[in-house]
Amino acid sequence: MPEIPDLNIFRDNLAKKLAGRTLSAIHIPITRQLKVPEIVIQESLEGHALTDIRRTGKELHFIFQNGHVLSVHLMLHGTMYWYEGENTNRFTIAELLFEDQTGLAITDWQKAVILNLDPKPAVAPDAMQLPDGYLRSALPKLSKPIKTVLTEGKTVQGIGNAYVDEILYAAKISPFSKANKIPETKIEILTAAIKSVLTDAENHIRHNFPDTITEKERDFLQVHRPKQSLTLSGEPILKAEVDKRKTYYTESQHLFE
Repeated sequence: MPEIPDLNIFRDNLAKKLAGRTLSAIHIPITRQLKVPEIVIQESLEGHALTDIRRTGKELHFIFQNGHVLSVHLMLHGTMYWYEGENTNRFTIAELLFEDQTGLAITDWQKAVILNLDPKPAVAPDAMQLPDGYLRSALPKLSKPIKTVLTEGKTVQGIGNAYVDEILYAAKISPFSKANKIPETKIEILTAAIKSVLTDAENHIRHNFPDTITEKERDFLQVHRPKQSLTLSGEPILKAEVDKRKTYYTESQHLFE
């Protein structure tokens, strides 16, 4: 699943190529995830200029000159590809064709990508814009495992399965720790780890894949390494599930319960 580091780079590269261009046509072959009919999206967006692309949590928001917004949630396996004139990509969920024949195909073999017209504002803050003291106030009210709290999107927006493992590893907090049992000093470390882990990952991807709009390798991750038995620093990786999410952690992470 593309997460904040990937999506920030996708956003920049999409905006670089598409901002200011008029959308000639949008076609959505797979409509089962749509909340409004395809024709409503077409009538709202076609013939209007794309002014900006922003990331909100795990979504990319395509903002048009007439005020309408198309949100795209790539889910687990959604992928974006450029095309010229005619789209030949398999498993296409949507294709956006702009006035100069530049096309953007959004694909997903699972057909789970979610497109939405004019999404409602998110309630929870974005992981990269947490207010001062936010987690210190929020976590004591929650008894769920900290991994669940950070990934479900109700408390913090934008963190997915892979990077929550990385963040908890960096903060040395067990993913099984109850959110309301984590000491205040550790919450401060956790808050700092959220920003540093996501920023470092974005910098790594941007350096190695500066023009990408598709998810790339994650061999640089420290503990979320499904095919490896050791962290990059040589610690044995433990594997389990937290609320049906595959979870990777080490014995050095403290359990608070």
